[in-house]
Formats: sequence, C-alpha cells, structure tokens
Amino acid sequence: MSVKKVKPVPSDIDIAQAAELQPILDIAQSVGLTPDDLEMYGKYKAKVHLDVRDKFRDRPNAKYIDVTAITPTPLGEGKTTTTIGLTQALGQLGHKAIAAIRQPSMGPTFGIKGGAAGGGYSQVVPMEEFNLHFTGDLHAISVAHNLCAAAIDARIYHESRWSDKFFESRGMRKLHIDPYSITWNRVVDMNDRALRQILVGLGEKGDGPMRQAGFDITVASELMAILALTTSLQDMRERIGRIVIGTDDAVRNPQPITTEDLGVAGAMTVLMKDAIMPNLLQTLEEQPAFVHAGPFANIAHGNSSVLADLLGIKMGDYLITESGFGADIGMEKFFDIKCRASGLVPDAVVLVATVRALKMHGGGPRVIPGRKLDAAYTEEHLDLVREGLPNLLAHIKTARKFGIPVVVAINAFPTDSPAEWEIVRAASLEAGAFDAVVTQHWADGGAGATDLAEAVVKACEEPSDFKFLYDVDQPIKEKIETLAREVYQADGVDYSDDAEKKIKLYTDLGYDKMPICMAKTHLSISHDAAVKGVPSNYTFPIRDIRASVGAGFLYPLAGPVRTMPGLPSQPAFMGIDIDENGKIVGLS
Repeated sequence: MSVKKVKPVPSDIDIAQAAELQPILDIAQSVGLTPDDLEMYGKYKAKVHLDVRDKFRDRPNAKYIDVTAITPTPLGEGKTTTTIGLTQALGQLGHKAIAAIRQPSMGPTFGIKGGAAGGGYSQVVPMEEFNLHFTGDLHAISVAHNLCAAAIDARIYHESRWSDKFFESRGMRKLHIDPYSITWNRVVDMNDRALRQILVGLGEKGDGPMRQAGFDITVASELMAILALTTSLQDMRERIGRIVIGTDDAVRNPQPITTEDLGVAGAMTVLMKDAIMPNLLQTLEEQPAFVHAGPFANIAHGNSSVLADLLGIKMGDYLITESGFGADIGMEKFFDIKCRASGLVPDAVVLVATVRALKMHGGGPRVIPGRKLDAAYTEEHLDLVREGLPNLLAHIKTARKFGIPVVVAINAFPTDSPAEWEIVRAASLEAGAFDAVVTQHWADGGAGATDLAEAVVKACEEPSDFKFLYDVDQPIKEKIETLAREVYQADGVDYSDDAEKKIKLYTDLGYDKMPICMAKTHLSISHDAAVKGVPSNYTFPIRDIRASVGAGFLYPLAGPVRTMPGLPSQPAFMGIDIDENGKIVGLS
C-alpha cells in the first residue's frame, strides 16, 4: 500500500497527500500499456489512446461489475468509496482489478458534496487534481458547448439582416430558427443559481436580438452525455452532428435544427478530440483507475464512459464501475442505456446500503448536509432499521429483474452496531441477494473489503440471464410505463399536455426508437423527494419530454429537476485554501 494507515482515520485530503504515488507509467505498464499508448499529463496522470482497443482486442474480457446503492441520504452512502475499496480488495486477493468512475463537477466540489475520489483509505489519487481541473475535459466540453450557443445567436442575428439570396451565395440556407424553441443553454462548471434564467442580446442593436436564455452546469450538457456514450472519434462526430438545438419557425410541422445545420458540429468535435481519451490514475493501493466523463444521474445517464470500460475490460480480471445515485436511477440507466451502447454484459451488481440511509427510510429525522446528525443515526435503533428495509428490498428486486446476481455491501459506519448490520444482512438474503457483506474499506482500505471481494468473485461465477427492461422499438409511452411500473413502483403514468405533444412530435420525427433516460429526483424511488421508503398507490407524472438525439435517448421530466444547482449558505469553498508551501488544504 502506498500510504500508512493510522487511527483515528485522518481527513481524505490528509490521507491522499500522505500517499507515496507510483509514476503513472508504472501503473500503465502493470496492465500492458507502453509510453506510446499514453498522453502524459505530468507524472501521475495520463490519457490512454483509443487504438489500445485494437492492440488488446484478442484479450479475454474481465468480469464486469456495477456498483450501485439504495436510495441515498443527501450525504451519499459511499458508492465511490466502495468501488475503490472493492477494487483494492480484489487486488489483496491476487486478482488484477481496474476501477472506472466518473469525473466530478467542480460545482458540487465547491458547493456542498465535496470531492468524488472516494474516501478514507479507499481513494483515487492524486485527489486534488482529480477533483479540480484534472486534464481539462470539462473545460473542453464547456467551450464546445458554448461555441454552439454562440453560433445559434449569431445565426439568428445575421438571418435578421440578410436575404435568402445572401446566404445562398455563400452555400448556406436560412434556418429560420424559432427563438422560443431553443433548448441549448450555455454552460459553466460551477453552481450558480443566478444564471438559471438570463436575457442575452442586451445593449445596442448589433448586440441582439434580445431573447430569454439560461445556463446549465457543464455536466448537464448533452456533450457530456455524448462523451460518456460514444465508442470512437467518428461516432462522436456523428453524434455531435445529430444534436437538435430547436426547431424552425414554421407554424405547422416545424422541423428540427441540428448542429450540422448550423455548420458548427465539426468545430465542436475538434474541441473535444483530446477529451475523448480516457484518463488513467491509480488507487491508494496502486491499481489502475479510469476516470472519464461525469454526466449527472438525475438528468442524464450518470455513468462513466463506455470507452473507459471498453479499454478497462481488456486489462485485467475484474472491471468495477459505478453508476450514479440509487439503483432506480444510475443502475437502471447503466443497464438500459450504457450497456446498449457498449455491447458489454455485466456479471454482477454490488448494491451499497448503509444503516444511516435505512434509518432515514424507516422514518428517522431529516438528514441535512452541514447539520449535525440526530442521535437516531449515531446510536443503535433496530426498529428504525427494520422499518427502512423495504427500500433496500425494492432495489434488490429491481436489480434481479435484469437477471444479474446482487451482492449487498453493508458500508459500515463507526456508529453502527453489529445487531443493525445483521438485520440488513438477513433481510438481503431473504430477498434474493446472492450475499450480503459488512465492509470496512473506508477505515481499512482493501483489507477491509476482502469479504466483499470474495462474495463478488463467487457471484460472477453464478449463472445469469441478463436482459433489458424494455425493447427500444416499443412506443415511447410503453417504455415510460414499464419504468414507472417495474422500477418506480407506480400504478400508472399521468402525462401533461406538453408531454403528449412532445410524444407525438418525437414519434413523427422518428426519435421514438431510443432508450428512456428519466429525469427525476435521486432522493426517492418516486418523483417526489419527500417520499421515503417505497412509494405506493400513486401515479407517476411526466410534465415534459426532451430529446437528446446526439446522446441517443429521450429524457422525460418527472417533477422539477435542476440543471443548474445553487450554492448553500455555507459552501465547501469557504474551507478550501492553499498554505505558504503551495499545499491545498480543506478539500474534502
């Protein structure tokens, strides 16, 4: 191990900064990569060239495991920490394991959540670079996205000034963009509620025309979803060209306008040509870790990149990836969206559960970030745990519907009791989990998760019958209603008038043969964040539907879902600084 363990466990940043990192060239060589396969970004991080897929094409695939969770508290339940801990534990058992996780947005890093490199003695390092600018992928997405936004407003401006003949003389045509149809906001990778709704074009005549617009956070960009789902540079170019930014102003039968129509798709791809290469880091116990793409899970599909998995699956015995939030969101999208794009078949699911989250679902007091936890969460309370079990059992049932073995990882907190763990373990096994294991990787690194690793190894040898939850050729409503019934526990679906119109429009345009990427809260199986446990006797509402044609999915909106978060009253950035030696402090 590259860092000495001490008790009590120090802060994440103190552990990461105490680690003796191996040169990334050594980590790369451990899985057969050479310097020619890499683009170096300093001594400890690199990008991997895509032609490695051809180099390793005859290697057998590793076992493929997705790490998901029950419905989390607002504090998170340790999925990334478990992903890294499991990777390290498999290494402790003598297996060659690779992790694949998302790159975090700096919005949550400086807002409330903090970093996303794992925690304790189960982290990806260098942690500071991972959580901050990293290799510039998010900046590339931001610039490419905003180039398109600038192209839209420039086209509207010039079309208001020049005739059809003027554009024809330049080999172009007027697009007649309807300003009210534009769905392409600008982006910035920071939480900023003041930018949710803005006016552009203010000033003099040459600065306009004026229209209402807005900003999303960069990780909500369709370009981020494309980066995460693409399989090659050419595929990315084609996907970017299919992006629909709005429609023309025809009163009847308005037609979609794409980035290809704007003539900007090629330039957007050029700006992202380096971002497409997956990034390689290391765990604290010196296993390779791919960190690539970071789409939000409540509005996009919430998984790291297909390309990282296509590379990683040829480099070892086990590839452990992570999907965002609970099994009702990230895991379902991992199966129904990501696995369709990659063609890879998973071997097992690890479902992370915590006593803390189960107590919340059992009726415990509200869990509010930045506030001290109620004593119900820090003292033994067996009845609250029992009352919260239905949420865990619902997620086990959902995962089993895909035909994959499920191992429950009971992520131990110091305030838990063995009696509480045993309640969770017994209920998991009774519900059909292959195994349920208490794991202490936060405090002990890989050594604290060897029982979990042994269970996962055995689960991967179990017979499985992987299947998607729906066929993409089904009508839009059938796909939505399958998710509502089979995953969200709803009795039916209620569609707004806007949603009904969009369903007809997208069907007429031929966009109906795509997977569904539900945009909903991550704090409940239902659409309502206040509903804990397992919802029942309710109708799932669809208030609108949008098309990410380039990414290749439709995303219905179930309730209000923010694409631009705001900062809390005491943001995390208030504790982040740099000392006189240039050392970053306060990053969590």
